[in-house]
Amino acid sequence: MTPDRRDFWFLPLGGCGEIGMNMSLYGHDDQWIMVDCGVTFRDPDGTNRSGYHVQMADPSFASSRTDALQGLLLTHAHEDHIGAVPYLWPQLQCPVYATEFTAEMLRRKLVEHNLVDKVPIRIVSAGDRIDVGVFDVEWAANTHSIPDPCGLVIRTAAGNAFHTADWKLDKHPQVGHHFSHNHYQQIGESGIDAMICDSTCADQPGHSDSEGDLYDGLYEHVSTAQGRVVAACFGSNIARLNTLARIALATQRHLGLLGRSLINTVSAARAVGLWDHPETLVDSEHLGFLPRNSVLLVATGSQGEPRTALNRLSSGNFRDMQLDAGDTVIFSARAIPGNEDSIESMSERLRGLGVNIITPETSNALIHASGHPSADELTQLYSWIDPKTLIPVHGEAHHIDAHEKLARQSGIRNRLCGQNGDLFRIAPSPSIQRNAIPCQRLGVARKGLKTIA
Repeated sequence: MTPDRRDFWFLPLGGCGEIGMNMSLYGHDDQWIMVDCGVTFRDPDGTNRSGYHVQMADPSFASSRTDALQGLLLTHAHEDHIGAVPYLWPQLQCPVYATEFTAEMLRRKLVEHNLVDKVPIRIVSAGDRIDVGVFDVEWAANTHSIPDPCGLVIRTAAGNAFHTADWKLDKHPQVGHHFSHNHYQQIGESGIDAMICDSTCADQPGHSDSEGDLYDGLYEHVSTAQGRVVAACFGSNIARLNTLARIALATQRHLGLLGRSLINTVSAARAVGLWDHPETLVDSEHLGFLPRNSVLLVATGSQGEPRTALNRLSSGNFRDMQLDAGDTVIFSARAIPGNEDSIESMSERLRGLGVNIITPETSNALIHASGHPSADELTQLYSWIDPKTLIPVHGEAHHIDAHEKLARQSGIRNRLCGQNGDLFRIAPSPSIQRNAIPCQRLGVARKGLKTIA
């Protein structure tokens, strides 16, 4: 299955019809590029019954065509977009393109796998436009819940596509670059045959909240708390950490980071100039000696994951300190579908300790913002990009259905909805070949990768 010069194909291996594990191929004129290479921590039914904690898409289709694979393009640094690179790059053997922060996060993973001197990483910046084989690729600045994400404008002699990756229209992202509606309009005016677009919150009305709107709500809860405060959020959200660092300073609390991923992300952000709050940080081994009302902790584990800092605090086995009755835990994150039971079990343990729990659902003030576009943002982007065809990805069936309906109502002529392994023909005419290739998952085992589905 090889595209010729008249063809422009999109072939998702992961992340289409599901959330996470993103891996996609674009094909044209005998060549391919891969966009993102991520992991997931759940099986397709939302559980993790296979026993493999880390899972990823099987790249066999790409790894059997390494002579034609021109590069791996990373859109941002979330685990579901870069987490599989250290496991799969030895099969791919191609250059990796990433912005500075994404590259810094990737390098840290490669060090752990003894690959840092082997993987050729080529740094790009938002606004760059370069040739990757026969593909003319432009990095378009997006906003999301991690610094410096980019969508990709992929131009070929047969047709053009805009791959949004994860995005939102956040006018006040706090950290990193901003989006430009003028640039989006220019992309649309250049002619886009297909937009491959994030569907995660397509079923949500209105506009997502801005990271810049969270300060007041979080400040209110921290400033009125009597004991320790623990804010649980995703470790990659540097904007949220930036807001909490400012609140720590304003409330005269010492900021502590609990969890390896949090500490690693802040270190990476500092290395590329995205973190400037050293005056508030306290090493975790000192936190247990400080007065309870002088501490604001940020912890991993908002999804109830085992071995994370908040989970260990809830079980009383965190090495450096314990929570006491009257302390407060703020969940500055919403549950990812499939994690509800784990979160509730952890919350019950926290309540048993006498800890006060505040969630986005119980808070009267805004304490969390999604990193994905709601319906109004999607329709706004449609109007700027004006694609001939919409291909909704990064969402489960009900998200894809909601996205397709929204695009139809917005007047987009062609909507192609499919699954991993389906071949989406963008040119010469839009169509889908169902089940064009078999799609499997790989699980990380002690002795390498194992096929699990």
